Amino acid sequence: MPRLPGPRLTLLLWIFSRISSFNAAPSPQKCDEALATSLPHNAFSSSSVFTSGYAPGYAKLNKRGGAGGWSPLDSDHYQWLQVDLGSRRQVTSVATQGRYSSSDWTTRYRLLYSDTGRNWKPYHQDGNIWAFTGNSNTESVVRHDLQHVIVARYIRFIPLDWSIEGRIGLRIEIYGCAYWSDVINFDGQGVISYRFKMKKMKILKDVISLKFKTSESEGVILHGEGQQGDYITLELQQAKLLLQINLGSNQYGSILGHTSVTSGSLLDDHHWHSVVIERYRRNVNFTLDQHTQHFRTNGEFDHLDLDYELSFGGMPYSGKPVSGGRKNFKGCMESINYNGENITDLARRKKLDVSSFRNLSFSCVESHTFPVFFNATSFLQLPGRREHNMVSVGFQFRTWNPNGLLLFSPLADGMLELVLVEGKVSVHINVTQKKNTRIDISSGSALSDGEWHDVRFLAKENSIMLTIDGDESSAVRTTTPIQITTGGSYHFGGFFQRTSVSPSQRSFQGCMQLIHVDDQLADLHAVEQGRMGAFENVSLDMCAIIDRCMPNHCEHGGRCTQTWDSFSCTCDGTGYVGATCHTSVYEQSCEAYKHLGKTSEAYWIDPDGSGPLGPFKVICNMTEDMVWTTVMNSLPPKTSVTGSSRERRTVLQLNYSASMEQVSAVIGSSEYCQQEVTYACRSSRLLNTPDGSPYTWWVGRGNEKHFYWGGSSHGIQKCACGIERNCTDPKYYCNCDADQRQWREDSGLLVYKDHLPVNQVAVGDTNRPGSEAKLTVGPLRCHGDRNYWNAASFNTPSSYLHFSTFQGETSADISFYFKTSAPHGVFLENLGNSDFIRLELKSSTVVSFSFDVGNGPVELSVRSPTPLNDDQWHRVAAERNVKEAVLQLDQQYREVRPAPAQGHTRLELYSQLYVGAASGQRGFLGCIRALRMNGVTLDLEERAKVTPGVKAGCSGHCTSYGMYCRNGGKCVEKYNGYSCDCSATAYDGPFCTKDIGGFFEAGTLVKYSFGSEVGAVAPSSDRDAQISVGELTPRETNLMREDLAFSFSTSTAPSVLVYVSSHTQDYMAVVLRQNGTLQLRYDLGGLKEPFVVDVDQRNLANGQPHTVNISRVERSIHIQLDHYPTATYSLPESSDTEFNLVKTLFLGKVFETGDIDPVLIEKYNTPGFVGCLSRVQFNSVAPLKAALRSRGPASVPVSHQGKLVESNCGASPLTIPPMSAATDPWHVDGAPGFPFNEERVIPDGVNRNSAIIGGIIAVVIFTILCTLVFLIRYMFRHKGTYHTNEAKGAESSESADAAIIGAEPPFTETIEESKKEWFI
Repeated sequence: MPRLPGPRLTLLLWIFSRISSFNAAPSPQKCDEALATSLPHNAFSSSSVFTSGYAPGYAKLNKRGGAGGWSPLDSDHYQWLQVDLGSRRQVTSVATQGRYSSSDWTTRYRLLYSDTGRNWKPYHQDGNIWAFTGNSNTESVVRHDLQHVIVARYIRFIPLDWSIEGRIGLRIEIYGCAYWSDVINFDGQGVISYRFKMKKMKILKDVISLKFKTSESEGVILHGEGQQGDYITLELQQAKLLLQINLGSNQYGSILGHTSVTSGSLLDDHHWHSVVIERYRRNVNFTLDQHTQHFRTNGEFDHLDLDYELSFGGMPYSGKPVSGGRKNFKGCMESINYNGENITDLARRKKLDVSSFRNLSFSCVESHTFPVFFNATSFLQLPGRREHNMVSVGFQFRTWNPNGLLLFSPLADGMLELVLVEGKVSVHINVTQKKNTRIDISSGSALSDGEWHDVRFLAKENSIMLTIDGDESSAVRTTTPIQITTGGSYHFGGFFQRTSVSPSQRSFQGCMQLIHVDDQLADLHAVEQGRMGAFENVSLDMCAIIDRCMPNHCEHGGRCTQTWDSFSCTCDGTGYVGATCHTSVYEQSCEAYKHLGKTSEAYWIDPDGSGPLGPFKVICNMTEDMVWTTVMNSLPPKTSVTGSSRERRTVLQLNYSASMEQVSAVIGSSEYCQQEVTYACRSSRLLNTPDGSPYTWWVGRGNEKHFYWGGSSHGIQKCACGIERNCTDPKYYCNCDADQRQWREDSGLLVYKDHLPVNQVAVGDTNRPGSEAKLTVGPLRCHGDRNYWNAASFNTPSSYLHFSTFQGETSADISFYFKTSAPHGVFLENLGNSDFIRLELKSSTVVSFSFDVGNGPVELSVRSPTPLNDDQWHRVAAERNVKEAVLQLDQQYREVRPAPAQGHTRLELYSQLYVGAASGQRGFLGCIRALRMNGVTLDLEERAKVTPGVKAGCSGHCTSYGMYCRNGGKCVEKYNGYSCDCSATAYDGPFCTKDIGGFFEAGTLVKYSFGSEVGAVAPSSDRDAQISVGELTPRETNLMREDLAFSFSTSTAPSVLVYVSSHTQDYMAVVLRQNGTLQLRYDLGGLKEPFVVDVDQRNLANGQPHTVNISRVERSIHIQLDHYPTATYSLPESSDTEFNLVKTLFLGKVFETGDIDPVLIEKYNTPGFVGCLSRVQFNSVAPLKAALRSRGPASVPVSHQGKLVESNCGASPLTIPPMSAATDPWHVDGAPGFPFNEERVIPDGVNRNSAIIGGIIAVVIFTILCTLVFLIRYMFRHKGTYHTNEAKGAESSESADAAIIGAEPPFTETIEESKKEWFI
C-alpha cells in the first residue's frame, strides 16, 4: 500500500472534496424533524405489553396517554420497542423519557435499525455496539446526537438496564428528515454501461459515489479501462472493498503505475455501505462508511485515460477474456454518481445501456437468511428426530475466535460435538453402548477469519462425513463401525447444563445462519415466537460481528490480530512499539544520539517520531563542535559520461538510502546542509558561461532544473572559480567551459537547502571526438537539529504560548524536555466541550497526565525518587490511544492505564493549545524544549519571540549533559546545546574520549618548556615545528604535587618515556630499563642518589599498550600500572618534597644542556624511545597533544625533533559505557529488517561480492605471511633496531600495534592475534 502523504496533500484533498461536494448539491436544510410523534399507534410495536394501557403506541415523548408510556410484561433483556417510520428516513438523534408519573424508566439501551423489519443492525460508535445512557427519573428528557447519520425505516430500542425501584418504562422521540434515492437491483448478470461523450477520455479529476448492499463476498462494482493500460476497478474481494487504479508509467509499460488499496471488511452483511472516491491527478481520497484513506497513486502520469465507457455492476461485455474469473456484483446499489451524473436516474430513464439485464428492477431484493448472534453466555436449542440412526446438520458461521462450541447433542448412549479448535472444525463422537467407541475427525483451516463458512455434517451407520465450504476436497470421511442413536435435541453455540456428558468447550462467540437439522431448514421465526426450541442471551435476526482491525489502529505497518472482544498489534520489525505500534524506538536525529553518549557510527533515525515517515539508516559523525548526518547516494565516484549532446542528454539518476520524504525531513530540521559536486572534463563544456544556454544542469528536491554549480549561489550561473575569479580562462565562469583538451575540474559545495539533495544530473556535451566527463556527486551532509534544541523559557507564572488545536482524536503522543526550579506548574493544556488533555508538574517529584475522552477524567501519575525541580533536563513522554494511556518520565519511570473495553475513544478538542499555563491553573516557570506532538515539533522559539513573558531558547544545558564530557573536559554552553572543551586534556573528540598519540622513531623527541623560556631545538630534516596550543597553563615554579598519566607501547628497551627537568638539579623521570621493566626516578634534593622505584618486574617492551598513572603529594607517591592495584611509596625523610623551578618536559628522549643525571643519559637515552606514546598529561599540560595538533608562531612552548606521526597507539579509548546489543534498540546490527536496500547505496564503491572475494584473498595472504611476520620480529629483536613507515602503516592499521611493528597491512592481523594470546 502506498505511503500516506503529508499534511499538505491531506489539506489539498480536503479542499477538493469540499469543492466537489459544493458543486454536486446545494446545502441541505437542517435534518432535525421529530419523526415519531406524528405517527399512528399501529406504527409502534413491542416484544410484549404489561396491560393495554401500557401499549407501545403510548411511548411518545412528553405525551401522557394511556398509562403514560410503554412497559413490557416482563422486565428482562429480551424486550424491545419498535417504530415504523413509514419509509426510509435519515435519523440524526434520539431522545428518551421514563413512563409518566411512575417509578419506571430505562437507564441504558441499545439502538437497532433496519430497512425491512428484519436483518437488524446495531448502532456502532467508537468501534463498539453502542450503549446509550438513558434516564434517571420519569420526566427529564435525555437526547443523544448520533455520531454518524443512519438511514432506516424501522428503529428498535433494546432496554439493557432500568429503574431499581420499578420496571422498564419508555417514551421516545426520533429526530431526522426525509430520504429518497433511486435503487437498482443487480442480479449478478446485468451491467450498466455509462458511455462517454467522446471515444477516449483523458480525465484529470474524478468524483465517484455510491451505496451498495449485498450478501455476496465477491463482485465487481465498477470498472473502466483504456487501451494504453490505464484502468480503475472497485470490487469486493473476501467481503473487503478493493480499489485498483493505474494512471500509467513511463517505464515498463503500466506495471509501475498499478496502485491497490483495500478498505473495510464484513461487507457481505446485506446492509448499506457508502463509498466515495475523489481523485485529483495522483492524489486520491477513498472513503468507506466515514473512514477515509488518503494516498497517492504510483507511476508518473496524472490523467486517467479511459476508452468508451465506465461499467457498473461488473466487467463490460467487450469480447475480451475476463481476467481472473471476476464475478459480477449481486445485490443493490443506490445514489450512483459519476462526476456529477446521476447514473441511477439515467438508468431509470433508460438513458444508459442496460440490455444485459434479464429483468431490471428498481427495488431491492432482500435476503432471506435469518442470522443468529451468540455471545459467551448464549445458546440456541433446536429439536430433532429422537432415537434415529442418522445425524444430518448444516449451518454457516462466522467468528474471530479460533476456538468455540458450534454444536453439542446428547445422544441416547453418548455425545456428539462440533467444535472450533485453532481455526479448524473438529467432530468428536463418543458412543458408550456395548463398548466405548470414540471418533475424532477435523477439517478446514483459518476459519476464524470473520467470513462466512459453511459446515455440513452427516453421520449414519458405519459412515461419517464432514464438509467445509462445500469443497469436496475438504470432505473428511471415516468408516469406523459405529451405531448412533439420536437424543432429539441440538444445542448450537453453547451448552451450560451439568450432565454426565459435557462438551470440551462451553460457548461460541459469533454468528450462525441457514441452520439445518435433519435436512430441514430450522424455522427461527417460530423459535423467536416461542413455538419451538429454546434460547438464552441470543440476538435473533441479527449478526453483530465487529471487525476490530478495520479501520486498522495498528500503525506503521503493525499487524492486527483480534478476538471477539479486543484486538492486539504485533510490532515486530516495524521500528515502533506500544499497544498500537505508535512510538518509534529510534531517536529523531544524530544530535539526539550524541546526547545519549553515542559515538560516530551508522544509526537508524526517525525524524518525525510517530509520524508517517518510517525510520532509516544514516551515518552519524560526532565531531568536537557539531554533529554531521550523512545520507549516501547510489552514484559511483567519477562516473564516466560520453556520447551526450544537448539534443540527447545523458541523465544520471541518483537514489538515496532513504526516500525523498525522509531526506527532506532531515534537511528541514537541520541548520546547514551541503553536497559536493565535481565535474571533471576534457573537451566537455559544463554551464556554457557566461551567456550561453547550459549544457549540463542538475535537478533538486522540487524537481526543478538548476543551472548553477557547486561553490556558486543559487540562481547565479557560475562555478566556484567564477565566484572566486580564478578560472583557467578568465573569459569563462567555469574551468570546463574553456573547452580545453587537458583534464580540468569544477567542484564545490551546493548549500542552498531548498534545492537539496541532487536527484538527477543531465550531461549534454560529451559527443565530440575526445570529449569525456567524469561526474561525482557526494553524499548529503547536514549538521544541527533545530527541532531537538527548540526551546522557550517561561519567566512568569502567567506567561504561556498558544498554538492551534491539537488533533489527536484516536491516537496522541506528546514528548518534551523540561527543567525548572519551581515545585509545580502546568506544562500544556487543550480543552474541548468536556474533553481535555493536560500535562502537569503536580509536585517536585510527581508528573501527571490527565485527559477525558467522554468516559470521565483519567489521571496517570509518575513519581520520581529524586526532586524534579533540580534545574536539570527531564524528559516526559505521554501517549493515549484506543488501547491504553502511557506516561513515562526520564525513560525509566512509567505508568500504563488500559482503556475501558467499551466507551468513547475520540478525543475532541476545540480550544487553542496552551503551553506553559492554562486557564485557572498554576503556570510553569522554567524551560520546555523539543515539544513534539504526534510527530510534529512545535516551534516554541518562533512563537516566544512575539510573546511577552516568554524568552526564546534556554541556557544551562551543562547541568544535565556535562557528565558526558570525560577525562577532565569542560562543558561549554551553546545556544542550541553544549560542547566539550578538551583543550586542557590529553584527549580529543566530542566527549574528550579520543586518544591523542604519536609514533616515535629513533631520535624523535617532544619538548615542552614551562614558563617563558623556549628551548632551541636543532632543525630536523623532516620538519622543525614550533606549535601553539593557545591558552597554556601559567608558568610552573615550585611543585608540591605532580600528576602524570600516559600510555605507551614499544618493543625496544631501554628508553626514556618521560623526563621533567628543572632550573635546579631536581628532576623526575620514567624509563624502561634494559630488561623492559618500568622505573620511576625522583631527585628533589637532599639525597646523594636519586630515589628509584622499580614499578614492576614484567617486561613491558612487549608491543602491547600499557597505561601508567603517577601521582605525588609531598612524600607520598602513588603508581598504577594498567589495571593492577595502585602501589604506594614514600620519599625518604631526608629528601626534599618540593620540585623546584620546573623547567622542561621531554618525551622519548632528553636533549638538554646542564646538570643531568649521568645514569639517565648513559643507560636510557640512546638511541631513544621507539614506539607509541598517547594520553600524555602532566598536571594541566598535554604536551603531546599540543605538539601534534597546534600550529602557530615560534614563541610557543612546545616543539619536536625527528619524525612524529599521530596514532592512537592501539589503546582503547574511554567511552560512555555502552548498552548491550540485546538491549540497545539503536544497535544497527540488531536492527529489524526495514525496507532499506543495503546493496543499493555503497559509499566506497565496493559491493558484497567484491567483499567476499577480497576476504578469501585476505585469508590466503594472511596464511602465507604469518610465518614471515614472526621471522621479521625475531630478526629485528636480535639487531636491536628496526624501521617503520608510520605514515602508511598508521592509516591502514586497525590498531597502533600494527603501526609499531611494521608498515605492511598483514602485520595488522598478526598483532591482533598476538594481543589475544597476551590477554589470555
